[in-house]
Amino acid sequence: MRLRLGYSPCPNDTFIFHALQAGLLRETPAQAGGPGEEPIELEVELMDIDALNQAAMAGELDVAKVSYHAYGYLAADWVLLRSGGALGRGVGPLVVARDPHVDVTHGVVAVPGGTTTAKLLLALWRDGLRTEVERYDRIMPGVAEGLYDAGLIIHESRFTYPRYGLHALCDLGAWWEGTTGRLVPLGAIAVKRSLGPRVVARLEALVRASLEHAFAHPEDSSDYVAEHAQEMEEDVRRQHIELYVNEYSLDVGPEGEAAARELLERGAARGLFAPLPRDVFAPGAASLAGTAGEG
Repeated sequence: MRLRLGYSPCPNDTFIFHALQAGLLRETPAQAGGPGEEPIELEVELMDIDALNQAAMAGELDVAKVSYHAYGYLAADWVLLRSGGALGRGVGPLVVARDPHVDVTHGVVAVPGGTTTAKLLLALWRDGLRTEVERYDRIMPGVAEGLYDAGLIIHESRFTYPRYGLHALCDLGAWWEGTTGRLVPLGAIAVKRSLGPRVVARLEALVRASLEHAFAHPEDSSDYVAEHAQEMEEDVRRQHIELYVNEYSLDVGPEGEAAARELLERGAARGLFAPLPRDVFAPGAASLAGTAGEG
């Protein structure tokens, strides 16, 4: 069974998926559902998060790292894995500007895609802002050059924006945490529901095993992470991984589920997408045994 897997070149994703894409993991017959079961082969595509969101919406991928915002539009046909995602505390996007006193309600804010979680958090913070989509790595230079009044930055940009002479106007993650008391849900691994619960369970086990390998052998992935990190310094790569890969990346857990559902329900209440199905996340490990005979 050949499936198309998409994730970003950011250090957190390449760290998580290195063992899987490098062929360091193999399913046991029990994990595959029996000796006659077709093995899963993954064809890997690396794209930035906005491109991943769009590719998933177009049905061009079978398994994809997507923004929680984008998942609101995908929920009827996709389910989220419990492993491999990005959420936590102190991980949210920042609104930055050259002028620390600029009034963003009267300017243009560059955003890293229309369906990123950052964009949804921005809309929940200040409704009706004028925004313009820009590739995430071009936002800080654009703000520094005066092309935009402010920028919405994600990923490693939260560590490097002072180099561009920019100031943080708002930490949207801190705003979200203070407003809701919840974790900040950023992105998750989505799988097409049409693949069936057994394949979803097998993918869940593979993604979790890949992350467990990365935690146990971080040196294995260092070259792969550096190769795709767009000339990012080693200390920034390390900070990126330490911030975005955590206990909730292994299993979203009840706290993470509640945070994701609250974010998505707030988006649905704004009329952005339909109300959520009951099963946003795939079953936990204790529930997977019952899927062995399902396809």
